[in-house]
Amino acid sequence: MVLDKQDRSRVLVIGGTGHIGKHIVAASVRRDNPTCVLIRDAAPAYLAKAQLLKSFIDSGVALIKGDLFDHDSLVNAIKGADAVISAVGTCQLDEQTRIVMAIKESCCTEVPAV
Repeated sequence: MVLDKQDRSRVLVIGGTGHIGKHIVAASVRRDNPTCVLIRDAAPAYLAKAQLLKSFIDSGVALIKGDLFDHDSLVNAIKGADAVISAVGTCQLDEQTRIVMAIKESCCTEVPAV
């Protein structure tokens, strides 16, 4: 069974510009899911990251400005998603609780245990 575009899950990837995250974004796009990436800076100083963001845009990925340390930006980004995937780096693993709190506030009824 092939789902229509409007029936596909809207995916938000947090940490989507990282080593693992960029592959998650690519896989979501290949599955034709509407995909968003939470980004801190839409005009990064590093050329490689700027090129990655351009490739995301070219493939139809929406970039959402936000930050793990800005609760309101997390909540707003999560409200538009059916699925939230965290691919934050190991130095930010303790910040997963911020993501879970934002998910809970975004009217999700269930947050699976990790």
